[in-house]
Amino acid sequence: MNTPVIGVLALQGDVREHLIALAAADAVARPVRRPEELAEVDALVLPGGESTTISKLAVLFGLMEPLRARVRAGMPVYGTCAGLILLADKILDPRSGQETIGGIDMIVRRNAFGRQNESFEAAVDVRGVEGAPVEGVFIRAPWVESVGAAAEVLAEHDGHIVAVRQDNVLATSFHPELTGDHRVHALFTDMVRANRTPESL
Repeated sequence: MNTPVIGVLALQGDVREHLIALAAADAVARPVRRPEELAEVDALVLPGGESTTISKLAVLFGLMEPLRARVRAGMPVYGTCAGLILLADKILDPRSGQETIGGIDMIVRRNAFGRQNESFEAAVDVRGVEGAPVEGVFIRAPWVESVGAAAEVLAEHDGHIVAVRQDNVLATSFHPELTGDHRVHALFTDMVRANRTPESL
């Protein structure tokens, strides 16, 4: 049976909600905190949280370079909110010492939709997700200023790019894991299944 093992980077952020959403999408979901745990998963979710904190903890836990190597090698990755920032090749307004993993040819703006008290929900049409629009939860959310030729825009809100895919890397500005609608996680799980070799099944 083609049941992928998908990790959730468990350094900071809404890890539990992603584990639940992935399990609902018929994946085996595991928290990942160490390089040896990263080596055991088929794919990885980078959760929301605080992107600067997550990047610094990834360096501290010895995960940053293994993460970059796995992404370069084609491991599927899905980032939400802070995870989107981590997957950007460039941040428009980085904080001091902030690093990214990279993987999507895009430029992002941190906290672009406003502060915590300006958080909101909105219906978002996401290409590749069938049915009604996805209910997106935007919490201090970034947006994508621009994308390169290799990146595909999957969704926009209020004139700003909020979902992008490039090869095996998926990113959204919003948090689908907080809504009980697991279709974006199902889309990612299907990406992971398609990426697995026959020998790994």
